[in-house]
Amino acid sequence: MGYRLSRISTRTGDAGETGLGDGSRIAKDAPRIEALGVIDELNSAIGLVLAESLSEGVRECLTCLQHDLFDLGGELSIPGHVAVGDRHVERLDRWLEQYNATLPPLREFILPGGSRASACCHVARTLARRAERRMVALAASESVSAEARRYLNRLSDLLFVLCRVINREAGMPDVLWQKGRGA
Repeated sequence: MGYRLSRISTRTGDAGETGLGDGSRIAKDAPRIEALGVIDELNSAIGLVLAESLSEGVRECLTCLQHDLFDLGGELSIPGHVAVGDRHVERLDRWLEQYNATLPPLREFILPGGSRASACCHVARTLARRAERRMVALAASESVSAEARRYLNRLSDLLFVLCRVINREAGMPDVLWQKGRGA
């Protein structure tokens, strides 16, 4: 594991570079930092969902996801380090199956919304998609674990399902897209 900050304001980033967990320096707009930044945004968005009233099962799932994302950030901050593996992806698959089994089938696209907690979870879902895109961009020029990319892909699917679960638990229906309504 790389070193930890004991001071928050180090002033070492004033010239547009930041330090990685292995002590090396990199431009703040490098693909690795872009991916790391979106994962941080995603983790913060999940924290926002957790500030809402949720069932204990959903709360435990989201809390676990936050820890996974912190591990994934650690993986990105130390090139060559692997922290997220098959077991993480398999756990997401189990949760997907478990939560999706409780929902009625979708017959139409849904819009982000319903309860506040579900709307916040939709924001997290979109950030998971962006994090996945940033990870793919990083993988075009640097080594990135396939498991980390699969994790982010599966995570956005799980967050979508959790949006629906959160609405159901709040007594809110899915917000269905109405084709042509804006015409």
